Amino acid sequence: MADAESLVTHGPLFHVVLHQPEIPNNTGNIGRTCVALASHLHLIYPLGFDVSEKACRRAGLDYWPRLNVAHHDSWDGYVNATSGARRWFFTTKATRTLFDVRISLGDHLVFGRETKGLPEEILRSDPEACVNLPMVPDERSLNLATAVCAGMYEGLRQCRDRGEVTLDSQGRISLT
Repeated sequence: MADAESLVTHGPLFHVVLHQPEIPNNTGNIGRTCVALASHLHLIYPLGFDVSEKACRRAGLDYWPRLNVAHHDSWDGYVNATSGARRWFFTTKATRTLFDVRISLGDHLVFGRETKGLPEEILRSDPEACVNLPMVPDERSLNLATAVCAGMYEGLRQCRDRGEVTLDSQGRISLT
């Protein structure tokens, strides 16, 4: 069985990328999910809130020091810092669902702002990488933290089904 430290030494399960997030509670929930799934968080500026140490402490984010978070000044800065990364763009505009693609360990799951989603130029940069989360007709979107969690756990399920990740008898993650 692998503990949290050994999972981290194998590299992150996933990279979660938030492009200009606006709501601090969503980012806080996403950060907690990243810690729980030994994943990295990338924040692309500008942000709609403060993530200074003082602000995180005041918000009671006791897990934040365990979060591996990278800050990027811009989309281009993020792309340059992560060249070679395989990215999946989550958008309600995609016609292919998350269930139709193969999410792998180390993939970057990219999400847009709560009010606008990802910019069109990002979506156009790789249309084959655009995926959606299935919903009933006429619903516009899910909450950002909910969408990130759904994407990460579907990726984990896929990796488990391929034998890249296992769960111990208590349902804890270990890499094979």
